[in-house]
Amino acid sequence: MFVKWMVRALAALNSNARKGQVAAAMACGVLLALVPSGNLAWMVLFFLTFFFKLHYGMQMLTLAVLKLAAPLLAPALDALGWAILNAPALEPAFTALSSVPVAPLTRFNNTLVMGGLVAGLVLWLPLFFGFRALVAGYRSRFAPRVKASRLYKAFMKLPLVTKISGALASVSRLGEALQ
Repeated sequence: MFVKWMVRALAALNSNARKGQVAAAMACGVLLALVPSGNLAWMVLFFLTFFFKLHYGMQMLTLAVLKLAAPLLAPALDALGWAILNAPALEPAFTALSSVPVAPLTRFNNTLVMGGLVAGLVLWLPLFFGFRALVAGYRSRFAPRVKASRLYKAFMKLPLVTKISGALASVSRLGEALQ
């Protein structure tokens, strides 16, 4: 599954997928990676991404890679969540929210969940523009060099790679025909 996401991510970087779609997918992947999974808040965020035009392979790859690094950010996210949950101005809102029947399933009162959610939402827009610039830079500067290298050409001649790229091309054509 991870290899499939990696192939889709590389295809997105090298294809004609809009750089905004790729950047938004990466920013959403970061948001989902910062929020601990296994609660209703994460599930709602995950399902909301399906209502937007994103490159889902890139989102899943970003999510998978950054979920591995998320424990390193846990102390900072925990401190941020604690500061938000203990803010006197927000106490009435959190008290009212705790009486809503479904709200405890979101685990909003968990410091890691709250810290990850707030950090992800605050960082989303700067990350979007940063990733968009990175994708544009990759496509204009780095990708032509990679495609011209002997190593890339030899790699693309491997039988397994040829079959995978052919399968992805046929799936892409089928997807375009259905739209």
